[in-house]
Amino acid sequence: MSDKGFSGLTVAAFENRMAAELDGLIERYGGRPMVTPAMREVPLEDNREALQFGERLLAGQVDMLILMTGVGLETLIGVLKTCHPLETITEALKQITLVTRGPKPAAVLKELGLKPTFTVPEPNTWRDLLKTLDANCAVLGLRVALLEYGTTNAELMEELRERGATLFRVPVYRWALPEDLDRLREALGNIAAGLVDVLLITNAVQVDHVMQVLTKDGRVEPFKQAVNRMVVASVGPVASERLQHYGWPVDIEPAHPKMGTLVKETAERASALLKTKRSA
Repeated sequence: MSDKGFSGLTVAAFENRMAAELDGLIERYGGRPMVTPAMREVPLEDNREALQFGERLLAGQVDMLILMTGVGLETLIGVLKTCHPLETITEALKQITLVTRGPKPAAVLKELGLKPTFTVPEPNTWRDLLKTLDANCAVLGLRVALLEYGTTNAELMEELRERGATLFRVPVYRWALPEDLDRLREALGNIAAGLVDVLLITNAVQVDHVMQVLTKDGRVEPFKQAVNRMVVASVGPVASERLQHYGWPVDIEPAHPKMGTLVKETAERASALLKTKRSA
């Protein structure tokens, strides 16, 4: 592993949901992990939109459900079960077109005894979603529900409406900063001080939150100077776009937008890339 691993490099990440798994992967590939969450899921206090979706679904007023998130689908089903029997919900879902953004929501559907009508292929971006719909199912005149994943994608919504869909959002949770920012600030300070060699970005919202904290603390420039001397790896195109938006480098983007592939490919390339960047 030593010739293809991190070989003792310090590897930072801002993962929340899979923090323990990511920590273990970094160690497995010979790195010293510094995984500090930059976000947390906050359930909505008011699930009005989710309950309204349930009423529309059972009334036959939904033609398509776009599932952007597996956790979101689990949450949605939990909300709907407070008002309707699970069998009634699943039977109604069988009657509509189900579009899943990648394997995670498809796995949740399988647990419910359902199959997606269409699954968006890798790298599972919202643009890939639109390509899938354009190739397989025109949305003109359809009543389309969009199950969100913690944030609203205004560009996707605009594109769907331009294609003639009658669209309504179904939010079930939102992303927020960690309640205690001390750990995150400490991690950002270590990065700015040059104590970190590799940074793994596994979600675009992480970048927004880090920039929010750095801006508030007046530490944007020292941080950006530091990341330009590190290896920055992005899990996929959406995260890469966000990094580039803020002027961060993107040194590695794996062949498949999965956390395991991200760690493996970064471990294989990090030492050589780091040597090149720091000698430039």
